[in-house]
Amino acid sequence: MCGRMNIESKHSKIISDFFGCNFSAPANNNLSPGQNVATLISNDANKGENHDSNEQISYQQLDANWGMQPSWSKRLLINAQSETVLTKNTFKAAIKTHRCLIPCSGWYEWRTEGGKKQKYLFSHVNEEPFLMAGIYYQHLSQKPSPQLLTLTTEPNAKCADYHQRMPVIILPQYRDFWFQSSAEQLAPLFLAIDESYIKVTAA
Repeated sequence: MCGRMNIESKHSKIISDFFGCNFSAPANNNLSPGQNVATLISNDANKGENHDSNEQISYQQLDANWGMQPSWSKRLLINAQSETVLTKNTFKAAIKTHRCLIPCSGWYEWRTEGGKKQKYLFSHVNEEPFLMAGIYYQHLSQKPSPQLLTLTTEPNAKCADYHQRMPVIILPQYRDFWFQSSAEQLAPLFLAIDESYIKVTAA
């Protein structure tokens, strides 16, 4: 699920203004696993209850490679299921201390129609960027760059017509909650966003 993203350069300024930092992601209408992804992290992330609500939160860009291959896996992992991310050994430390958001213009899914696979783009109805939830790993297996996994969840009704999973999308108003809450408080954010946010078009 969600093995391709669409990145439009026009959204970099929107993200920069919203997060109060310099963010720049090169345009890529077919961003694939193994490629570099521009993400955002909080400089004060994951303090949970120790976070002072009066502190100003700051953000910065972090570039990471999409996907990781643990020693036990024969293939590249690109996603982690939100339902088990807090309990599986591979993911539970990262969701506590290494969360990120991946700004993107949309993602792709394929559906078999008439014996052929049709590609569909899932984008914002108002042409705004989405914020995909992710976790990252630093210095894993001596890799020079951080490695990234996106989180997935059960789809809403619109997305379910195309795939049995969809990305966890963090709505802008929950940006700070995503970074500053404890991992155990994140469950409400793991639910699929309302289908009214999503436009589906043949690509």
